[in-house]
Amino acid sequence: MLSRRALFFASLFLPILLKGCRSAQEDEPLSKLVIGIVSYGAHENLLDKFERFRDYLATATQSVVELEPAFNELNAVEQVQRQIWSMVFAPPGLAAIAIGSAQYIPLFALQGNNKERSLLLVRQDSPIQNLSELANQVVALGEPGSATGYYLPLYDLYGLTLQEIRFAPTPRTILEWLDQGTIAAGALSEQEFQQYRGEFGVSKFRILHESRTVPASVVLIAPSIDRNRQYQIETAMRKAPSSVIGDAGYIPEAEVPNYDQFIKLVAKVRPLEARVKQKPAVLTMEQTPDGLPATPQPTSGNAN
Repeated sequence: MLSRRALFFASLFLPILLKGCRSAQEDEPLSKLVIGIVSYGAHENLLDKFERFRDYLATATQSVVELEPAFNELNAVEQVQRQIWSMVFAPPGLAAIAIGSAQYIPLFALQGNNKERSLLLVRQDSPIQNLSELANQVVALGEPGSATGYYLPLYDLYGLTLQEIRFAPTPRTILEWLDQGTIAAGALSEQEFQQYRGEFGVSKFRILHESRTVPASVVLIAPSIDRNRQYQIETAMRKAPSSVIGDAGYIPEAEVPNYDQFIKLVAKVRPLEARVKQKPAVLTMEQTPDGLPATPQPTSGNAN
C-alpha cells in the first residue's frame, strides 16, 4: 500500500504528466494527403467541385488534405512518377502510366463512359478509304495525354509517316479544320463527335477508323501510403455522403476497370512522342538486335 507521502507526491505530479501527454498529442502534426485533380482542358472551376470532398476527407481521416490541379500531361506524369500525389483522379492515359510505371493502386472508377472510343474522321468527300492512305498527309490529334485524342490514335497510326501532326486545343477545332480542308483526318472521342457534329451538318464527316474501347477513369492511391492508411481512406470514401461522392465523381460500388491491355498500349506509344512534332512525323521505332523496339531517335526535318 502506498504511503501517504507517496500519494501526496503522486497527486502533485500526475496532473502535470497528464497535461504533458495531452500536449504531446496536440502537438503531433497531422498527416498530409495531396490529391491530384487532372484536366487537360481549360476548366475555370475545376477545384471548386472538390471542396466538399476535400473537407470531408480531411475530417474523416484526421489529415491535412490539399488539392493540386494539373492542366497538362507533362506536369501530371511528373507528379505521379515522383509520387508527389498521395491520390489522383486520373483520366485513362495518365492512369495507365501511374499504374504501369509508378505502381499506383486503383481504388474507384470515375463516372463517365467506360465504352469510349477514339474516332479518326475525314470529310465525307475525302478520297481516303483506309488508314494507310493517311501516309504523307496532315493529321490532327487532341491534347497530349488524352486517351481518345492522343494515345489511341497514335497507336492506330503506328507505322505511318505523316506530313505533319497538328494538335487541336479542343475537339471542336478538329472538326473546324476538317470542314476547312486544312487537315486530311482528325482524332476525337465518339462522344465528342456526337456532341459537335450537328454544328457542321450530320453528313459532313465520315468515320475512317474506330479504335478499341478505353477503360474508365479512376481514382488512384500512391504505393507510399501504407495499407492501414489506404484502408482508412477507402472506407471513408465509401461512407461519404452522396453529395460529396457526386461532387468528386467516383462510383463506390462500381468494379474497378482492368488496365492491363491499355498499359501495354500506352507503353508502346510513348516512345513515339519524340517524333510527333517533327515534320515529317515518322511513327515507327527502330528495332534492336533482339527484335525489341528501340527508343526512337530524332529524324531530320523541322520541328513545330
